[in-house]
Amino acid sequence: MTSRESRARLWWEIVIVLALSLGMSALYSIVRIIERLTRDTALSQQKAPINVSLDPRPAFDLAFQLLGFVSELAPVALVVFLLWSNARPHLSRLGLGRVAENQGWIRESGRGLLLAAVIGIPGIAFYLGAKAIGINTTVVPTELDAYWWTVPILVLQALRAALSEELIVVAYLFDRLKRLGLGPWAVIMSSALLRGTYHLYQGFGGFAGNVIMGVVFGWAYHRWGRALPLVVAHWILDIVSFAGYPLARALFPTLF
Repeated sequence: MTSRESRARLWWEIVIVLALSLGMSALYSIVRIIERLTRDTALSQQKAPINVSLDPRPAFDLAFQLLGFVSELAPVALVVFLLWSNARPHLSRLGLGRVAENQGWIRESGRGLLLAAVIGIPGIAFYLGAKAIGINTTVVPTELDAYWWTVPILVLQALRAALSEELIVVAYLFDRLKRLGLGPWAVIMSSALLRGTYHLYQGFGGFAGNVIMGVVFGWAYHRWGRALPLVVAHWILDIVSFAGYPLARALFPTLF
């Protein structure tokens, strides 16, 4: 196979992976924001729910939530398969695998906590500001009813989002775009713009905020070469957002 054929095959692989995952979400988000802007209701008065009920009966709702969790991790399994290395550590090309010392896991989790704080604290102010000036919807992290399984499902959905976004949009895309000859900042910006685009359904504030998050996460991955801090940070952010939303709404009803 010639080098040109290899590059073409690699581009097609990227297109297929993204079409099965967050690339398609980006296309849906573009259409959704156009649809929102053509409504009679102002963008700031619209709601963008994230976790919604899938059936009025709790047992079936739980079953559908679990099935959705498993099915949406299929593209993650695909990139693990594509980037699997025969030599150990097998997941090194995904920024995962063994850490030299036991304390390495603690250090990487600490980096994840730091990233969560860097993104999360200003992110709340950014969201409220974007909504105040009318460029964002009211994001509703959960509309699930209060069942015994609600919080565990929200934690799982947060994990699903963290694994999908950080392993596909960062680790996988970084590996493939670098192989295609793109420089570090071209890769970082490509990943960040994709992250922002599939959040566009939330409004322009959601787009901008997630582009900024993508730049920070992309730089961190380029600097550290490890995906675990990104997954930890994203998981923490979404757990706080999903599970903390009902409390925030109760305490600050005018803001949320």
